[in-house]
Amino acid sequence: MTDLFPLLQAVADTAGAYGRFPVIGSRAAVWIAAEVHLMFAAFVLGVPMFAVITEAIGIFGKDDKYDRLAKEFTRLLVVAYSATAIWGAVLTFFLTTLYPRFWSHLARLFGLSMWIYVGLFFIESFTLYLYYYGWDRWQTGRAKYGHWTLGLLLNVWGTAVMFIANGWLTYMMSPPAGMTAETLPESVGLWNALANATWMPINIHRLIANAVFGGSIVAAYAAYRFLAAKSAEERAHYDWMGYVGNFVAISIFIVLPFAGYYLGREIYQYNQQLGITMMGGFMSWLWILQAFLIGILFLVSNYYLWIGMGRIPGAERFMPYTKWMLVILVLGVIVWATPHTMIANRRELEEMGGSHHPFLGVLGVMSAKNTAVNLMILTTFLSFLLYRRANKRPTAAWARAGTIVQGLSFGAATAVVLFFGVYGYFVSAIVRIGFSVYQVLAVLATIVVVVVLDILMLRGAQSRGAIRWGQMPERSQYALFLLAVTFTWLMGLMGFARSGIRQHWHVFEVIRDTSPDAVTPALGSAAIMISACVLIFLGLVSFIFWLSELGQKSSPGREVAELAAAAPPPPSGSGPSPAPLLGGD
Repeated sequence: MTDLFPLLQAVADTAGAYGRFPVIGSRAAVWIAAEVHLMFAAFVLGVPMFAVITEAIGIFGKDDKYDRLAKEFTRLLVVAYSATAIWGAVLTFFLTTLYPRFWSHLARLFGLSMWIYVGLFFIESFTLYLYYYGWDRWQTGRAKYGHWTLGLLLNVWGTAVMFIANGWLTYMMSPPAGMTAETLPESVGLWNALANATWMPINIHRLIANAVFGGSIVAAYAAYRFLAAKSAEERAHYDWMGYVGNFVAISIFIVLPFAGYYLGREIYQYNQQLGITMMGGFMSWLWILQAFLIGILFLVSNYYLWIGMGRIPGAERFMPYTKWMLVILVLGVIVWATPHTMIANRRELEEMGGSHHPFLGVLGVMSAKNTAVNLMILTTFLSFLLYRRANKRPTAAWARAGTIVQGLSFGAATAVVLFFGVYGYFVSAIVRIGFSVYQVLAVLATIVVVVVLDILMLRGAQSRGAIRWGQMPERSQYALFLLAVTFTWLMGLMGFARSGIRQHWHVFEVIRDTSPDAVTPALGSAAIMISACVLIFLGLVSFIFWLSELGQKSSPGREVAELAAAAPPPPSGSGPSPAPLLGGD
């Protein structure tokens, strides 16, 4: 009888620790609220980055076209901020009512940071309103530099808010050593809880991912306006806007896998059980889904660039190379998406001689996958380089030598990637993992060298003809839609991977989840939930697009076209005062 009391007390504690959400359950309700809130948060953090960069190009390059583009970016934020706050409030309400014990633990530990978070959010909101509504008033003389400073502050406040929230969520995955459910803030320390093992990797990964995500949504907005445009001037403007958004998204996406590797490494170092669950346990096939999604991103982004080269005079000389680039990308996707362990019945396992296919098993290891993804990154970078140089004829005396050096850089990076990819099969696993660092460094070094040389080489370049903005087939805009949907779905999938490795813990090995929903869903169920979140978010974003168009009094495309027509074409032939890093487009 004595042994029965602790059991009854545990049942009573559990009953009081959880609420019950009707129909879909508490976990699904919190999942949807958290995911949609984070998607909006990523959007309102990523878009200001573009706004500040494009406004700076307009100020320092004395090109009003970029200033107007920055303002159009920012107009999307006003409603998106409200949506972010609403979903954040819904998430907080769900956590306090459905998971009161867990929320009480977080509030007791992170109470001070929560007050700072709210204060920064208010400051960020007012900075946004000053930044947007003061745009036209503060665009003359020195006032425009003060206005740009407001944009910089907007990014600083947003990044600080994200860093604080990341501390809460990473604490759930990697709490400081020695933590218990009864640990008080004074015995652990707020900073120790925030700056946990995975805090900085998540900060870096999310900062890059948010920039990529914001660019893809802006490109989708431009595609929507392009398809709805009533004039050639509007189509030209939104064609250019879609290119800028896609350029920023894909160029930053190139470095995102490296940040993902850093995060994965820190997870393994913190707790090998978490790493094995993530990569080799029941979630291993999640990464096959991720591989297909990343393959779609690489293929579609290159497809968009290759279609865009059709409106650039001089690009025809590069088009024969695209079929070979497509071969590299397709083979890379096939290798990247090949599983190491096949799902097979007993007869198939006997025929294979084990769980590893005699041929596909060779492609399923990280040596092959790292090699494939690095070659895909180099190929995509080459597509951007060809697009950028399509309508330019370098006049620098050393242009031929510079081009040869660029070609040798690509060749050297490819050789390094292939060498360590093959050599990885002949060394131990711990040595093989280190080879990925050399592959990454070779690719990054090539990107830096080639970009620097290209900027210097194309100064004063002659034009082969003006880019015919707006002369893009409609299928190119659907490619931008597909990129936005894929980025959004990929964000939800990776969020599930990060959160799901905790399994039945609210806070890993500190607070156990004893609710009826304490189960990690199968990949099929998770895919349904992720898809629901994506549909909700994109539906709301579509409504924001419609509101933005509803409140627009004049056609930005016509204004930009008239402004561009009034200015003499620059030597590069890419539009007035081109920005080097945007290819002058």
